[in-house]
Amino acid sequence: MATTTPDTGRSEFCEDCDCDTPHSVAIELRAEREGDDESAAFSREPYRVATCSVCDATTALRMNDA
Repeated sequence: MATTTPDTGRSEFCEDCDCDTPHSVAIELRAEREGDDESAAFSREPYRVATCSVCDATTALRMNDA
């Protein structure tokens, strides 16, 4: 599940391009545990996923590191 926002004209630094470039940003719920146990289905955390519009490099940052 992901949600996106319209392009706002903002840019972020891309390590692959080594400069500021436009990025598309989404919030994804990702499973942190793999396996067959029942609790794995409930171990999802929100991640901010940014994709560079120039080189398609993707970075993911866990949003609630407690």
